[in-house]
Order: sequence, then C-alpha cells, then structure tokens
Amino acid sequence: MWVRRAAIRPVPSFAQVPLRALSEVEDQLAEDDEEARQRLDEAFTRFEQTQPALADRIAQVLSSPLDETALALGYFLTLAVWLAFDTVFSEEVEEVSEVALAGVEESLKLDEQLRMSDPAEAVDSDDVIAMEQPDILAFVHEHLDAALETNANEVDVDDVHEIYRVVLIEVLALSYAVRPPANWGIQMTTEFTA
Repeated sequence: MWVRRAAIRPVPSFAQVPLRALSEVEDQLAEDDEEARQRLDEAFTRFEQTQPALADRIAQVLSSPLDETALALGYFLTLAVWLAFDTVFSEEVEEVSEVALAGVEESLKLDEQLRMSDPAEAVDSDDVIAMEQPDILAFVHEHLDAALETNANEVDVDDVHEIYRVVLIEVLALSYAVRPPANWGIQMTTEFTA
C-alpha cells in the first residue's frame, strides 16, 4: 500500500517471488561439479535467448571495469534473480522489450529524484522495491552485506552500487513481465463487487 508518492509502479501480487524459490536457486548455484556448471551455462544461454534486452543491459554493466567482488556479485545476483523468476513463473514471463526496460530505468531514476527533492522523505527507492518484492530484496541484501563484510577493505563501493542498481532494474522489469493468471480479472472483479 502506497502512503507516499512514488514513480515506481506497484508489482502485482501474482508476480511476487517467494523465498523458497530463491533458496532453491541458491542451492543450485552453490553446487560445484561439472553437471552443475553445465546447467548454469544452459541457464545463462536460456536467459540471453528469452530476455535479450535485459541480458544485453546486464552485460553492459558486467563488461565495464568492475572490481572482482562487484563482478562476482553481478554474475551471481543477476543470474539468481532470473532463475528465481524462471523457476516460479517459467513460460508466464514475457520478454522484456527495450521500451519496457527503458521505462523501468526511467521510473527508478525519477523515483530517486523525487526522494532526493523531499527532505522529509524517509523511504529510499530500494525500500519501495522491497515492499513490492520483499523476498528478492532480502536475498539481494543478504548477499551484498556478506560480500561487503568479507571484502570490506578491497571492495569498490561504487562498483557494488552499480551492480545493485542493475539488479533492482532486473527485479522490476521481470516483475512487470509476469503474465497475470487466467482467472486474475475475474478474481479482481469479484473482490471489488463483494
């Protein structure tokens, strides 16, 4: 529920990714044998094929000069987020177009500007996203905090912030790309007429 203004559109409840899916993906990514690496390569290839605009945007960030911690986080988090959506929604995630991706980036930028211009604003843009996708953002924060704590003296915080930002964009873009269930319109009508 929105209590303050925001430029970020709400995520429909049917598009929320549960914690169990993120735990499953984390377990998959933790496996370190030849079969697991092959599955990850196949998953990454499938990501590039099914989400070319999003994969290209992420590749732009990952190919920029980043420190090792930020780069490792970038690969892990962007693949984990996509795998979680793919695990939960599979064929129900539409391709994110370049226009949709640009819209997400612009809404995030506008939301950040709104919050910076209001000195009374106590909520950051990532807090708004966390209200919409709480389990994903908790997962992302857990891994960011662990990486920053482990590599506190070596990590470039600006590089990590750049990774964090592209992950936020990915989360929103994929959230908006989830097709509603077949009975969603009927269910919503029933709720409003009851």
